[in-house]
Amino acid sequence: MILIPEIKPDQSIELLKALHILTRDGKLNQDSRRKLKQVYHLFHFIEPLLEKVLANTKNLTLADHGAGKSYLGFIIYDLFLKSRAMGQLYGIETRAELVEKSLALAAQLNFSRMTFLNLSVEESTHSTQLPQQIDVVTALHACDTATDDAIKFALHKQAQYIVLVPCCQAEVASALNKNKNQSLSKTALSEIWRHPIHTREFGSHLTNVLRCLLLESHGYQVTVTELVGWEHSMKNELIIACRKDATGGKSHGKNGAKHNSRQRLEYILQELNLEALHERFIY
Repeated sequence: MILIPEIKPDQSIELLKALHILTRDGKLNQDSRRKLKQVYHLFHFIEPLLEKVLANTKNLTLADHGAGKSYLGFIIYDLFLKSRAMGQLYGIETRAELVEKSLALAAQLNFSRMTFLNLSVEESTHSTQLPQQIDVVTALHACDTATDDAIKFALHKQAQYIVLVPCCQAEVASALNKNKNQSLSKTALSEIWRHPIHTREFGSHLTNVLRCLLLESHGYQVTVTELVGWEHSMKNELIIACRKDATGGKSHGKNGAKHNSRQRLEYILQELNLEALHERFIY
């Protein structure tokens, strides 16, 4: 077998072929080499969180919400869980055909601690097929409100860590546009989104700001950074939320910080004439 320096030791060649990172004859071309680099970059952010969970609990449950083809889940299992005798990964997806394909690939690779469930957000939140608590929740390029659904799922499951790469998001921009005339007379801040292209861009940015405040209002410490080099979407923002009691930090002032974040959420929605979105971002 030809050794490829970019491939990590013990990594599944068959998986990389199935994910089209390697060609059928097991080689890297320029495009797949770039894709592999991107995979490792994303995993670089997630691996320390998984290590922290195992250090504290000696076990691990991870749910990949809106899993699609379960690209991320398979990589995490291959690079992290495969070599360990513990840990369970759940892929949650509404499209039955993708769930079937993921089940088949997991069986082919003997990834026995991967489970794929054909469930909606509401069903996954209350399903007995999932444990009551999930340690880590990921959502990679979950479109529009699917990221918000993943957040709600993670909060219900008391996740220690939440990793989000939001994709297209139109709901807030739509609300900004709908109320634009009223907002122009209400606040000079409406100039920020008066032009259509600014409505779309500001709406996208504001959506993630509101998501971060929501997470903070539930006691999470939030980090926002750029997912450099990820080319599957123009959206390149990475949001990592760590429940404060999971970070080992002091809890002093936590309730005050949560209340402050909630107040800021309420103020922003009121100031920008977005009170109709109250239930989505404040609960």
